[in-house]
Amino acid sequence: MFFKNFKVWETELAGRKLTLETGKMAGLANAAVMARYGETEVLCTVTASAKPREGVDFFPLSVDYEEKMYSVGRIPGSFQRREGRASEKAILTSRCIDRPIRPLFPKDLRNDCSVVATVMSVDPDCSPEITAMIGVSAAIAISDIPWDGPVSGVNVGLVDGKIVINPNLEERAKTDLVLTVASTADLVAMIEAGANEISNEDMFDAIMLAHETNKEVVEFIKGIQKEVGKEKVSFQSNDPSEELYNAIKDFAIEDVKAALDTDDKRIRDERLKPIYDAVHEKFDEEFADEAEKIDDCLYKLQKYIVRRWLLDENKRVDGRGINDMRPLDAQVDLLSRVHGSGMFTRGQTQVLTVTTLGTMSDAQMLDGLDEEVSKRYIHHYNFPSYSVGETKPSRGPGRREIGHGALAERALVPVIPSVEEFPYTIRLVSEVLSSNGSTSQASICGSTLSLMAAGVPIKAPVAGISCGLVTEGDRFMTMVDIQGLEDFFGDMDFKVAGTKKGITAIQMDLKIHGLTPEIIKEAFEKTYEARCKILDEVMIPCIAEPRAELSKYAPKMLSTKIDVEKIGDVIGKQGKVIQKICAECDCKVDVNEDGSIFVSALDLDNAKRAITIIETIANDPEVGSIFRGVVTRLMSFGAFVEIAPGKEGLCHISKLDVKRTEKVEDCVNVGDEVIVKVIEIDDQGRINLSRRDALIEIEGLVPEDDGESAPRRPRNNNRDRGGRRHRD
Repeated sequence: MFFKNFKVWETELAGRKLTLETGKMAGLANAAVMARYGETEVLCTVTASAKPREGVDFFPLSVDYEEKMYSVGRIPGSFQRREGRASEKAILTSRCIDRPIRPLFPKDLRNDCSVVATVMSVDPDCSPEITAMIGVSAAIAISDIPWDGPVSGVNVGLVDGKIVINPNLEERAKTDLVLTVASTADLVAMIEAGANEISNEDMFDAIMLAHETNKEVVEFIKGIQKEVGKEKVSFQSNDPSEELYNAIKDFAIEDVKAALDTDDKRIRDERLKPIYDAVHEKFDEEFADEAEKIDDCLYKLQKYIVRRWLLDENKRVDGRGINDMRPLDAQVDLLSRVHGSGMFTRGQTQVLTVTTLGTMSDAQMLDGLDEEVSKRYIHHYNFPSYSVGETKPSRGPGRREIGHGALAERALVPVIPSVEEFPYTIRLVSEVLSSNGSTSQASICGSTLSLMAAGVPIKAPVAGISCGLVTEGDRFMTMVDIQGLEDFFGDMDFKVAGTKKGITAIQMDLKIHGLTPEIIKEAFEKTYEARCKILDEVMIPCIAEPRAELSKYAPKMLSTKIDVEKIGDVIGKQGKVIQKICAECDCKVDVNEDGSIFVSALDLDNAKRAITIIETIANDPEVGSIFRGVVTRLMSFGAFVEIAPGKEGLCHISKLDVKRTEKVEDCVNVGDEVIVKVIEIDDQGRINLSRRDALIEIEGLVPEDDGESAPRRPRNNNRDRGGRRHRD
């Protein structure tokens, strides 16, 4: 056999076959695994540079999840017909794979490491994201790159009240929970969730079931690692020497403590500058070989101080209690002409969110591997450099911005009204104005304020809060509303968003190997209490419920649904009918293939008029309805009036006016706009109209007499409504 090292391992995951293969593809990578789950197939590779990268103080790991459109039998929709930049879904999946594997690499490793998961075939019932996570874990485990894995990941759904591992396509369509959990053999390493107001208890149970399932897959990968895994290479540590660190610690610890002890980030930064200068002045020459690592030692010293304060003294940098939040503030209507705006401030973290309402044609089209082809609720998050006092130029959203926007979007999806309730495309833009920790959660709070100010009838207000963690051996402590330093120097950023009823989103970032069930439970309890306090004490007093009316600058949207066979009548030949409706009513009309029609106009009356015209074209008008029509033809016995494009009725001469009419021309002429009322639809579908009845009802005119005008309409059955003769 050509591929002498080709090996295959099989197991079962959630009732479906999971296969991992090595030795056939990508032989020049440090390791490569073809992961197959059902008919989903992902090639996972990992490579690392032989030498560390010079001048970096972090582990240079890149994780790329690559979507190939051939995997679902489609040609890319781009102009060049090839895959371009990664989709948001691909970026979010890359982050989901990155977060559980990154903490398991040595913290002092500086060799470039590249992880690539290429999706080559997709079975809709078997998640390519989960397949990629398992394949990547196996590839790193069997490679020679130092790593303390493996990990495994599964998706979890809640279908009809039952927890389901790796739900299939049908189950995903009706699940109340979209949860991804990654685990090591002992600990929960990553949680990402969106939920329809799930209780803490149900969420915890789902996480624990996922963890138990992951343990089985981890053991499966360990078996492969034992059989074909390479010996892990040694590497040159980039940590500063203990001698240098201890010297700086003895010299500067008291000054650093004094500098850190403030609730103002700006003051803290100003206090630290002279300390950095003094340390460099004293130690640059003495430790010339390690001078570039002096800043690392000062960072390590700050981390040591903050963690000792938290663990030993229950003291926080800004003097708060462990479960206290920073000062809170909520405001709405800060911008004059936007459709809605809300600003949420927590300490020195401040986010302004703006709501824009658009037509259904403004929905975002998606070109990805799953079944979602569009979305009408869009959330964007911007993090400008001025928010942290820096001067970097804007280069567009990075992975972090895309991830935070997606988290806020996921948190609010469960409370966004349906298309039937609110036929708008909704775009939120969260502008981070100031950042000192937990901006993603502040954006959720600001977005709720903005939506309610815009008049979007959300089902319940949503708030978000983060929980931090510091561990030492078996000891741990958690604290709510972590600021920047507690995020940098702590072990966890556990973000939870939700209503008073339950959780709508979770995102957990870790710097340690994982969490115990006790830590997860405590985090849920603390974040629930905190978000209820935010809602009760700040957000609801600011704006208690969505406004009853939209901004005068927002389009007014109405919708209706017609028989699909009538769509052609509404659009008309070459679009003439729908163009006429748009021109006459100063509106925009979107027609969907299922017969759903959405009309938007700045003036609500114009939108209502357009809907009436569309419904009149698609259906017979109701007796008693009043229309503004145009006279199209005059006959001796009356006038034909078009009440909607392509639909007209006869107004008999006796019904043309409140007074007696001798000649039709005395009352109306072709092209006149008249108000008419539908008084009859005969058994042949012919519409009889009355201008007389409309004038009495609308303008309150009093008829001179009830006698009929002459001449009467011909009763010759051999004549049509135009008076033309025809044969039976």
